[in-house]
Amino acid sequence: MSSTDDTQDAGRRRRFLQGAALTLVAAAAPPGASATENARIVAEDHWARKGAVKLYLYRKRMPDNGPPRPVLFLVHGSSFSGRGGFDLQVPGTANYSFMDEFARYGFDVWTMDHENYGRSSQTQSNSDIRSGVEDLKAALPVVESVTGQKKVMFYGQSSGSIRLGVFAMEEPERVDRMVLDAFTYTGEGAPEIMRRRANIASLTASNFRPTSQASFDAIFARDDPSTVDPAVPKALGDYELKLTNRTPNGTYVDMAIHMPMVDPKRLLCSVCMTRAEHDGNATDAELLDFFSQLPNKDKQFCEIRGVAHVAVLGINRHRIWHVMHAFFTLPTQRSA
Repeated sequence: MSSTDDTQDAGRRRRFLQGAALTLVAAAAPPGASATENARIVAEDHWARKGAVKLYLYRKRMPDNGPPRPVLFLVHGSSFSGRGGFDLQVPGTANYSFMDEFARYGFDVWTMDHENYGRSSQTQSNSDIRSGVEDLKAALPVVESVTGQKKVMFYGQSSGSIRLGVFAMEEPERVDRMVLDAFTYTGEGAPEIMRRRANIASLTASNFRPTSQASFDAIFARDDPSTVDPAVPKALGDYELKLTNRTPNGTYVDMAIHMPMVDPKRLLCSVCMTRAEHDGNATDAELLDFFSQLPNKDKQFCEIRGVAHVAVLGINRHRIWHVMHAFFTLPTQRSA
């Protein structure tokens, strides 16, 4: 082979490797994302009213430059607020914001702080599941007014998935499809629910329990601490404790002694259930029983390794994000 041929081959190999490197970079980034687009995400504060209670709503999206984006509403659980959990900024560590991730995917992403959480009104209510359902009923007309969309997609985490399930039973016309993450159906035999049941006298003695940095550390240490970066509970505590030093007990009481609260036969929309490898809030048996009763056959059950109860703040959060993104973007069924 001539030196000219050697030079041409070397050039082709360089172009191939450069192309492969670009392909890997594109694959590693969210669809359509870039560093400059990440900086352009638009954030907005909104408010809803539930009688005298003010409810904080938070929205993130890419700038409007085309047709309306699909709306995704995130429902938080028992121990921290919507903005705290779903838009967490962890110093020194990138890409922990659920809201930023799905805004880059092309969604119009919303969440709210339920009564007695985050920036919403601090009252004497125990903020049980029923209260949270009423919060959602107050929030969705605001979302519709701003976006023009009455029917939206939902994600619920832990007790937030129970709030969401009850809401979907009562207002099915507002729910397009939904993810129930870290859901509890009956709680029978689940270690964390049994612990709360044994502690029910203490939980019902007060509407609140004190919150501290140790409380946030304990949330992530409970099931498998190896699945979480230690910087995460510290960042979450730093955010939440500036807003309140107490957490309402209502959802803990409901999950201990008032289950089941969601009838799977009444959930008419498409449902995806995501189950962490390590999660003491439910058993496989109860969740598979619930799943089997869902009437809409456009449904999914996904158990994910490498994550614990708060999967969306775990080291492997990208795995549950992938499952949810695939579910929310599933093509519609063709008739011909």
